[in-house]
Amino acid sequence: MSRDSTLSTFTASDGDNLAVQDWPLDDGQALRGVVVLVHGLGEHAGRYEHVARLLTGWGFAVRGYDQYGHGESGGVRGALTSPTRLLDDLADMVDSVRDRLPAGKPLILLGHSMGGLVAARFVSLRMRPVDGLILSSPALDPGLNAVQKLLLAVLPRIAPNLSVGNGLKVEYISHDPATVAAYKADPLVHDRISGRLARFIADEGPATVAAASRWSVPTLLMYAGGDRLVNPAGSRAFAAAAPPGAVTVQAFDDLYHELFNESEPGRLRVFAALHQWLNARFPA
Repeated sequence: MSRDSTLSTFTASDGDNLAVQDWPLDDGQALRGVVVLVHGLGEHAGRYEHVARLLTGWGFAVRGYDQYGHGESGGVRGALTSPTRLLDDLADMVDSVRDRLPAGKPLILLGHSMGGLVAARFVSLRMRPVDGLILSSPALDPGLNAVQKLLLAVLPRIAPNLSVGNGLKVEYISHDPATVAAYKADPLVHDRISGRLARFIADEGPATVAAASRWSVPTLLMYAGGDRLVNPAGSRAFAAAAPPGAVTVQAFDDLYHELFNESEPGRLRVFAALHQWLNARFPA
């Protein structure tokens, strides 16, 4: 039987508390590496229990955390204390993992949606060395809706941390009705976004695409062709600009935004692509 995950509190460099969830390997299981999981807008790390269980079964310990203003972490829902807050918190989290990671074992980032943007921008800025990057529907082109464009035009100047509804259409996260219902019923999920956070997403997505030509970290980019929450054109532009061999691209044209939470058999195809890439890049 797999070991249970553990919940703890991590104090970020500015003193705020972040909720952390660790999924360890079973006793006696050989460690292949550690995956640091970065969740998307409005959600939390606990929604990735099934992903973490797969990864631990493959030999990768997992650390997830609720980003500032999300889940059980501190902060106003959907707000930021500074434009770089999410990047700085990821740096703190990577440092904490590196401190206890055995020498020679890889540290891999896995980011979904906004978390994919945070992880990719973190890599592009070379804030800390990482050994691999996995992107799921990254928000490299957010495809701003009317609500978000209004936020960007007005709120960052006059009220950067006033949080409003993010305007996302929840029914398009997955083709699986049970996933949509569970998302709507989850008390730790919220629909808030502030002007400062919207500005971060709008600015850092194009900046990350612009850095793709200098990419060197082995990356698996998975995106949904049927995505209606972020524009898949951002992923396509990133893939086209990246050096040959640096980025492995898997497009799932028939799937919606949350690739890991799609209905079967789509979800199984996503996990198979993930497993194949990990085995190729980080063999047991």
